[in-house]
Amino acid sequence: MRFKMSVAVASVVAAIVTALPGSASAASGDIAPGAWEPAPQEAFELPAGARCDFAVRVEPIVDEVRKLTLATYPDGSPRRELFTGALIDRVTNLETGATSTADASGTSLVVYGTDGSMTWYVTGPVLLGFRENAGSLPKGLWIVDGQFTVEFTPTFEKTITMLHGTTHNVCTDVD
Repeated sequence: MRFKMSVAVASVVAAIVTALPGSASAASGDIAPGAWEPAPQEAFELPAGARCDFAVRVEPIVDEVRKLTLATYPDGSPRRELFTGALIDRVTNLETGATSTADASGTSLVVYGTDGSMTWYVTGPVLLGFRENAGSLPKGLWIVDGQFTVEFTPTFEKTITMLHGTTHNVCTDVD
């Protein structure tokens, strides 16, 4: 099943990259030469009420995520990047010490807008934090798995459009 999904992901990503404005068939200089490079996730802590009802720490225990810059803007900032690789996070309730692991090993094509917005085209699980009233899911730390897009506003409000998949609030695992 994982192999079939990988073939499907590769086909979808290739189709999206080719169809997007500014693809390789567009103006020269649009594609930034490059190679895969590590894209490590930093550990972070959030106070009670920010995402979960309690203070929480998220830290990678397996982090093999890498990125490939597919296109850049004239100033050199990324226009499109592809992220993939194993990412397992430990989520800790800082008030009780309860822990859980979250598999966030999805593949994402990220398209950056010039206004600070971005759109992720995702297959597989990713971990997304939602503030109160700031997106299409309630406040929490969510594992979103499947095939979907995530549209981010410049203020990081998020709207998820699911092709198919599941959502799970990891806060409930360590409550």
